[in-house]
Amino acid sequence: MTHLLHLDASARANSLSRELGADFVRAWRDAEPGGTYTYRDLAAEPTPFIDEGWTELCDAVLAAGVTDLDRLAELAVTPGAEAAWQVVRPLLAQVLAADVILIGTPMYNYSIPACLKAWLDQVTFPRMSLGERRFVVVSARGGAYSPGAPKAAFDYQERFLRDFFAGHFAVTDTVFVHAELANAVQDPNLAHLREAHEASLAAARSEVRSLAEEYAR
Repeated sequence: MTHLLHLDASARANSLSRELGADFVRAWRDAEPGGTYTYRDLAAEPTPFIDEGWTELCDAVLAAGVTDLDRLAELAVTPGAEAAWQVVRPLLAQVLAADVILIGTPMYNYSIPACLKAWLDQVTFPRMSLGERRFVVVSARGGAYSPGAPKAAFDYQERFLRDFFAGHFAVTDTVFVHAELANAVQDPNLAHLREAHEASLAAARSEVRSLAEEYAR
């Protein structure tokens, strides 16, 4: 039985990244009816930005050389660090309880939304490892950033997240699924790209369903 943690980061209530995430969840539940599920909407209920208390907790982790995340609580010895730990504790508990972490996110200005970055900052500590946990990122992009596209070099969304998960979480099992050219639906100047967008979206929907079935096993 697997546990799925699902995060949404889009500022839009009806966004493509949310739709793709919901497609994944439906397929995962069909394939794993006994699985457990946790949902967090990072846009509707933003995670606080890290503050000085968090830096005190992080410094204590470094000084003690702690790698066991279960020991973080004992290092919150200042009032600021204790207050920071009360923010971190439930967020980190959700991560540690999950086998699969699904992130639905748009690309904003070539990168990720601030609410997703705030969540990542809160749950990240030196030398931590999330072991065998698997990450799936489903995203929507206004333009085209796939390899070979004119703006491929501006993709700081996938590049950042892939490097972040590998460098901070020691997780290399990350899959990205992108629906591209979403702005073609809104921008008359991009109307000629609507068919390409629909094809990208259809391919993304098919891929997330297949991934969900695979990850439910």
